[in-house]
Amino acid sequence: MKKEQIYLVQGAISAIAAFASDKLGILFPVLMIFSAMMVLDFVSGMMASAKEAIEHPDDPDKGWSSKKGLIGLMKKFSYIVTVCVAILVDILLINAGKYIGVDVHMKTFFGLLVTVWFILNEALSILENAGRIGAKIPAFLLKVIATLKKKVDKTGGEKVDEYEKQ
Repeated sequence: MKKEQIYLVQGAISAIAAFASDKLGILFPVLMIFSAMMVLDFVSGMMASAKEAIEHPDDPDKGWSSKKGLIGLMKKFSYIVTVCVAILVDILLINAGKYIGVDVHMKTFFGLLVTVWFILNEALSILENAGRIGAKIPAFLLKVIATLKKKVDKTGGEKVDEYEKQ
């Protein structure tokens, strides 16, 4: 690939990232973290399965398989769909909220909350995979992530309750 082509690709990627960042605001870096966490989870899951296959070569339930990998990818896709739905709910509330009696004061809420919830979910899964590989995981780290995930659930529930009262 020529230098000019590389510069063109880099420029296009930068322009797309700048446009997405402008339109999504705070949600953009959170979505980038979410994407990275999904990749890390998938890779760490494959590594953990590979280790288990080495340790238990005669156990058909251990190790990586195409079926497990496909199910994992479908699960990740469903996470992305769920985040998209949450973002669309935000857009709907922002644009139509005043007409349906819902007072919205922020650009994003449910999209951000759902994405953060999935990031925390992925973090727990990555740590679980690291444990399967043999890493020692600090109990407090698991506890703080689980606590944050519950807090996000509670915050979302409170916001829904607030909308029901309007």
